[in-house]
Amino acid sequence: MSRLRSAMQKGKRTTLDVNDVTEPAKPPRKRPKVALKEEEARDTTLSSLYHIFNDQADITHFRSQLLDWYDSGKRELPWRTMATNEPDLNIRTYAVWVSEIMLQQTQVATVIAYYNKWMKRWPTVQDLAAATLEEVNQMWAGLGYYSRGRRLHEGAQKVVSELKGQMPRTVESLLKQLPGVGRYTAGAIGSIALGQVTGAVDGNVIRVLCRVRAIGADSTSPAVTEALWGLANTLVQPERPGDFNQAMMELGARICTPKGPLCTHCPIQSHCRSYRKVHIKQEENSKRLLGKLDKKPSTLSDIEDCMNSGTCNLCPTEPWDDGLGVQNFPRKPVKKAPRVERTLTCVVVRSVEGEEEQYMLTQRPNKGLLAGMWEFPSLLQEEDNSEAKHKGALCAEVGKMLGVKLNKSLFQYVGEVVHIFSHIHQTYVVYSVFLNDAEERKTQNENTQWLTRHALQEAAVSTGVKKILKLYESTTSQEEQITKDGKRKKTAVKNEKTLQTSKRPKVGTATNGVKQLSLSSFFKTVKEES
Repeated sequence: MSRLRSAMQKGKRTTLDVNDVTEPAKPPRKRPKVALKEEEARDTTLSSLYHIFNDQADITHFRSQLLDWYDSGKRELPWRTMATNEPDLNIRTYAVWVSEIMLQQTQVATVIAYYNKWMKRWPTVQDLAAATLEEVNQMWAGLGYYSRGRRLHEGAQKVVSELKGQMPRTVESLLKQLPGVGRYTAGAIGSIALGQVTGAVDGNVIRVLCRVRAIGADSTSPAVTEALWGLANTLVQPERPGDFNQAMMELGARICTPKGPLCTHCPIQSHCRSYRKVHIKQEENSKRLLGKLDKKPSTLSDIEDCMNSGTCNLCPTEPWDDGLGVQNFPRKPVKKAPRVERTLTCVVVRSVEGEEEQYMLTQRPNKGLLAGMWEFPSLLQEEDNSEAKHKGALCAEVGKMLGVKLNKSLFQYVGEVVHIFSHIHQTYVVYSVFLNDAEERKTQNENTQWLTRHALQEAAVSTGVKKILKLYESTTSQEEQITKDGKRKKTAVKNEKTLQTSKRPKVGTATNGVKQLSLSSFFKTVKEES
C-alpha cells in the first residue's frame, strides 16, 4: 500500500515538474474553459491508478478474454457480415455508417429489418444520394428519430457532390465531413470498416467501463467522458479494433445490462472492480451481522477504493446502495422531464364514387420535429379550450387547406392518443370529418395529398399518425363495416334511445346526414344495453 501511494505521489510530482520547467519566464495565460475541463479530466485519471489499467499484462488478458467470448458466441448481424465480407472499402464504410446511424437509440432487433430493406434499395452511397428525401422518409417511417435518416441522405449527397463519391477514410474526416456523425459514430465506423485503432464509447461501453473500473460519478460529466475515452483507447486491440469495439458493445447489450446484469457469465469478471466491491461489501455485512467485524478499520476497503476518495472526480458522490450491487455504477443524472404538449388533430376522410375512401395528409416543415413527414391536419392546443372551440379551430384550419367553407358541426370528437417522443409528452386530441367529393374539389397544393389506407400505411408517416388512424378506425368500426373494396357501408343504429340521451352532440356527415356515435357515446350505449 505504501509503495502504491508513493508511486502515485511520484507520478504527481513528475507531472508538476514537467509543467514547471515549461516556459518558466512567461506568465501563465488564461486558458479556455473547455481546455481546463479536459485537463481536469486528464489530471483526475492520472491521479488515481484505481480507475485505470496500469499493467500491460492485465490489458492483454482483458483483450484476450473478451475477444474469446465474442468469437465463441457473437450475434450474426447483417452489418457485421458486410463489414467482414465486403471487399469494396467504399461500400463497406457506407454500410457500417448506415448501421451505426440506425442503431442510435434503437434496439438491434428493430433495426435488422430496416437495414436489410435499406441496403437492398440503396446498396451504395451513390444510390442513396440519388434518392429523394420523401423516399428516405418513407423508408425510415416507424424507426423513430427521423432526423437520422435525413442526415444520412444529406451526407450521401455531400459525399457524391463534394468528395467525388469517396467515403472519408479516417476517424477525423468522418467526424468533420459527415453530418450527424459524432465522436462515437466516427470511432465505430473507423475501427469496424477501416481498421483504425481507436476506441468507441457508446451507452453500452460506458456502462461496462464504469463497472470494470468502479467509476461512479455522473457519466455525462467532462471528467468521466474523457476518462472513459482514455480507457477505451488504451484497451482496444490493435490487430482487431473493430471486433474489440463490437465485443465491448455486445458485452454491454447481453451481459453487463442496465438491470439484472449476468455477472456470473461475464468473461472479464476478474477485472471488474465493481464486482469485487460487491463481494467485499457482502463479506463486511456478513461479519457485522455475526458480530465478528474487527474493531480496527479494515484495510480491505482502502485497497479496493480510490486512494483519493472524497476528492476524485470519478468516484461516486452518492453513498453505496447494497440493493443495487454493481448497478451502483454508473450513476446517471436525473433526466429532465419531457415537455408536455397537446395537439388538436383532425382525420379528414373523403368518399369518391366508385373509389376507395381517402385520407388527407399535410407535410410538416423541412426543419424541426418530424421534419418533412406527413401527418393529419394539426394545431397546437395552447389553452384548455372547450370542445366547441376545438371544432371551430380545426374547422377553420381544414377549410383553409381545402379552399372551402365548412360547418364546425361536421367535426366529430374521436378520442385522445398519447405518444412519447424523447423530449416531448405529446397528447393528440383527435377529431374527424367526413366529406363528399364536391366539398374538396378545390384542394390542390404541394403540401397536401389524399391517400388510401394502404398508401397511408406505406407513406412517410410517424408512429403517432398510425396510432391516430387506429383509434379512428376502432371507433368508426362500431357503427360501420368496411367492405373488401374499401367502400364505406353504413349500418343502422339499433338503439334510438342512445342517440337521444348521448352527451355528445349528434353530428351528421357531409353527404347524407347519417349519424355517427362518438367513443363516449358508444360506451354509454354498452352500459344502457347491459
